[in-house]
Amino acid sequence: MPESPAPALHESETVEFKESFDREVVASAGAFANTHGGTIFIGINDRGNAVGTLIGTESFKDWANTISQSTEPRIIPEIEEISREGRAVAAIYIRENPLKPVSVRARCYRRVGASNRVMQPHEIAEMHLQSVGGCWDLTPASNTTFEDLDTARIADYIRKANETGRRNITAGEAPHTVLQKIGLINGTTPTWAALLLFGKDPQRFLSQATIHCGLFDTDGISVLDDRMVRGTIIEQVNDAMEFIRKNIRVAFVMTGEPERKQVWDYPVEALREAVINAACHRDYTISSAGEIRILNDSLKIWSPGRLATGITLPELFTPHASVLRNKGIAQVLYDIGLIERWGGGIQKIRSASEAAGIPEPVFQEDQGFSVLFRKDLFNPDALSQMGLNRRQIQALEYIRARGKITNSEFQTLASIRKRQASADLADLERREIVSRVGRTGKGTHYILKGAPKGQKGQNTGTLEVRSDVVKGA
Repeated sequence: MPESPAPALHESETVEFKESFDREVVASAGAFANTHGGTIFIGINDRGNAVGTLIGTESFKDWANTISQSTEPRIIPEIEEISREGRAVAAIYIRENPLKPVSVRARCYRRVGASNRVMQPHEIAEMHLQSVGGCWDLTPASNTTFEDLDTARIADYIRKANETGRRNITAGEAPHTVLQKIGLINGTTPTWAALLLFGKDPQRFLSQATIHCGLFDTDGISVLDDRMVRGTIIEQVNDAMEFIRKNIRVAFVMTGEPERKQVWDYPVEALREAVINAACHRDYTISSAGEIRILNDSLKIWSPGRLATGITLPELFTPHASVLRNKGIAQVLYDIGLIERWGGGIQKIRSASEAAGIPEPVFQEDQGFSVLFRKDLFNPDALSQMGLNRRQIQALEYIRARGKITNSEFQTLASIRKRQASADLADLERREIVSRVGRTGKGTHYILKGAPKGQKGQNTGTLEVRSDVVKGA
């Protein structure tokens, strides 16, 4: 009887503990088969302590038969007896099943973290399609014809795909033929991908294929601006970004170049990537619109549907193969350059946010998938709420742009005398917002204390400080 590895085990996406064999073991077997496989240990309690189990000559056979007879397609487990902390423990090994989903007594389970979750009908359909190499967006869109597509939009796709060089399409090739070659039309019936990308009125056939954008007051409840973005996916991305630019703050950095540099509350390239990902990877079979919520100190982009089958939240932050829910949509967006490379969107968002000096975005599965952007700790709104005066906010904006400020620079910036500058800077130091470098003399300067990574010196040049909220055009 082999001895189990000594390091402490813990329940996870691939490990389950049970003190004895019961109905939940079978549910875990089905969940593992539908996810990445896993091991069920019989004779270990929830805390990871071995309590042992009685293993008779027929136990393994009975357990294997129970699992097999309770699942469809049938699971054939591998079972062996091991020793853990000197006690007899059974290890039931479940492989990921090639044909999914596996049902357990007419229910389907998916492993999420250390628990089993009952799958919803749309998840079951998606998992089955993926297991046989298909996906929903490449199925025919019922009650539609080629006449429901806009040939001008198809022609625009052909032009952009040729410009990027990612797909070479012969000049003069008919739009219908082009869509046939890339799998977006089935006979005379467009696929859902074709309708969402090139339809004259996609919402006529799929009303939930929209993005609901809202700007909220400081209470987080009162709506100041509201828009339901419709049209094709490409139009929705552009219109959603227009709404965002209209409703977030922008400052202007003087870099010495003829034109001033725009610095937004949040990096526009990260926001655009998040909006594209939301539109590309959302589950369009769920009867909910996507959402963009702009609050006083944060911006949240939410899309219906959890992560596609085959990818977990922790895996998003490591090098991983791209798992596409909507293959047809993703291919077209890649062809025209909206997606640079599959599987790299999350890292692009994180890198752009770090470079802009804002806190790392929060990625979460919350009845869908969301990306939460938060303003940097030293944005003007937050500083005003702390009771800082206008001069102090000017000084902090200057430090954000240049990395540091001296007393004399502060005097010039705020048009004040040395005594006032010293008092304002000393107050910022007492509040632990800035740190003084040096004690006396010409080299003494002030820097942000506890600034987010990448924030100090993120820009070069001087900042034109605006007292009003400047909104993008």
